[in-house]
Amino acid sequence: MRKPADQPLVTGKTETPPERHFHLANADDAAAADARHALEELLAEVPAIAGTLPAGFLDDAQRFVALLLAANRRVNLTRVTAPSDVARLHLLDSLVALPLIDVVAAREAIDVGSGGGLPGLPLALARPETRWTLVDSVGKKAAILGEFVEALGLRNVAVVSDRAESLGQAVDHRERYALATARACAALPVLAELALPLVAQGGLLIAWKGPLSEADDEVRRARVAIGQLGGGRLGIVDPGVPALGGHRLVTVPKERATDARFPRRPGEPGRRPLG
Repeated sequence: MRKPADQPLVTGKTETPPERHFHLANADDAAAADARHALEELLAEVPAIAGTLPAGFLDDAQRFVALLLAANRRVNLTRVTAPSDVARLHLLDSLVALPLIDVVAAREAIDVGSGGGLPGLPLALARPETRWTLVDSVGKKAAILGEFVEALGLRNVAVVSDRAESLGQAVDHRERYALATARACAALPVLAELALPLVAQGGLLIAWKGPLSEADDEVRRARVAIGQLGGGRLGIVDPGVPALGGHRLVTVPKERATDARFPRRPGEPGRRPLG
């Protein structure tokens, strides 16, 4: 797989270097192999996505799954552990955003609330030409993400342990990224305040959601919040993959600079959502 030049691993201001939470010898290789085979079958149904994956992607995805399942025995990263479900609900669910991501063609992207590395790591494997920053406020999870990145040899990924609200006010991150992604992170009005200050004008926020429609109250409130944060028209995209059921992707373009008062101090967006 073609990989770009080295990018340093980053930790938050108060973080110590990542601890060794697991070793490759503990990886669940059998389950990971099963997940790989399940993903191959699923990708056969979406050739438009499968055909864009780089050489060696399936090998790297299998290694990621092995690492994720091994680490999950020590730290709660995911409740989805059956190989077929990992393939469908983690890997394929991440990859269905690739057509939207390819339109942006971002040089730099940020994944907010990465947790176990989803969707950030599968996307970084699928698009190695993009530099990805994975963010999680929980130091233990960020440390594990750092181990994943090192074990997978990903030179296009950095890990930051910090609050999104803090990064949104930091000169090194505010309105820097052409693409922001977030999966199972927060309700849309809250997520908009966490993520849009990180997105450059002309960039895009993509959020992974379950079944959602224009009539939902979450969407109505999100539209109000987005308007306050410099975002454009919210879109709801059906990825058109039956295996994912009612999963939807929400897109928000960044049209104007975000007012300096946003994001508010850590915790405030969740306590008092906009909209």
